[in-house]
Amino acid sequence: MDKINFFPSNLEIKNQKIILRLDLNVPIKNKMILDDTRIVLCLPFIKQLIEKKAKIIIISHLGRPKGIKDPDLSLMPIYKYLKKTLQTNVYFFTGNIDNEVSQKFSHLNQGEVILIENIRYFEEETNNDENFSKKLASLGDIYINDAFSCSHRKQSSIHNITKFLDRCFAGPLLKKEIDAINLVIKNKKEPVTCIIGGSKISTKINVLSNLIKEVNSLIIVGAMANNFFLYKNLNIGKSLVETDTKEIIKKIYEKAKKNNCEIVIPEDCIVSTSFDGEGKNKNLDQIENSEMILDIGVNTIKKIQDIIDHSSTVLWNGPAGYFENKNFLKGTISIAETISKNTSKKNLISVIGGGDTLAAINKNKNKLSFSHLSTAGGAFLEYLEGKDLPGLSVLK
Repeated sequence: MDKINFFPSNLEIKNQKIILRLDLNVPIKNKMILDDTRIVLCLPFIKQLIEKKAKIIIISHLGRPKGIKDPDLSLMPIYKYLKKTLQTNVYFFTGNIDNEVSQKFSHLNQGEVILIENIRYFEEETNNDENFSKKLASLGDIYINDAFSCSHRKQSSIHNITKFLDRCFAGPLLKKEIDAINLVIKNKKEPVTCIIGGSKISTKINVLSNLIKEVNSLIIVGAMANNFFLYKNLNIGKSLVETDTKEIIKKIYEKAKKNNCEIVIPEDCIVSTSFDGEGKNKNLDQIENSEMILDIGVNTIKKIQDIIDHSSTVLWNGPAGYFENKNFLKGTISIAETISKNTSKKNLISVIGGGDTLAAINKNKNKLSFSHLSTAGGAFLEYLEGKDLPGLSVLK
């Protein structure tokens, strides 16, 4: 496979206009940023470009406005954050991306920054419109994609824009994401354990199939495990479950056997009669029709902790239970703390991904350590599947 063209740190960029595609898609409520993690991760590279006296044009999206200028999805709070944080002039462009757009950016001086309003306000962005991509490309001399989490999408500012610029690179954050995932699937240190949670098996079937070939143990948690219980003819009460998954699970077990990968599913669980109720620890053969499984049980937690303790690499995507209720958060936090403890001792490589996983981890009061925390969702999973992401293929 061709190598990705990463941004060379020694490239002379003084006075060059750089189009920087970032993922600043942070949670905002009442015009207040609730979690600035994604912005904080982008700051070191922005500051580096400022120091090198480049002219920086930032493109990002927020939510899914579908071509409508929804004020709730404006990047204004992010603009204010950048203006306060960066020690340079920061401008906010809210105009149209038309044939004269490049002239509107001509006032930009060395080391200054322009943030373009939510690029998804333009439906041409999500349509990967070629003419729109050409107008975006006219803004700069160099293009840098540092938004791994958007790179699985064929959109103008990720994909077609590269047709109209000679110098296109992947940024340092994108490189960090790829290097981290490659520690699990390419340059791995065995034994490798993969913990997959979440609700739907259908959305992760290709990931599971690909990982079985790469890992030694595959631990299934969360509502996804309910399908495995059903496959083994266990009563799961009124737990969340998908229809028609028996054939999928049969194939997973067959593939695991062929590749010498151990499939681990919970042996006990925390149940309740409602999502906002309290939990009760039960073995799998004790679940009543009125109950639903909402977390892994104490014996399962011990078993997973033991597997992590004997692993050299751990990949984790998806919480172990209904973490929105603190009564069903214990399984997820126990996994997080065990991975963190082993990572801190420097004898574990840990890669954690998925929005729900990060949201659950953030409920923990103690500081946790991981080798890599991925803010990407779909792109993270598709890369694990072995797919060539559109936003990366154009940078090769």
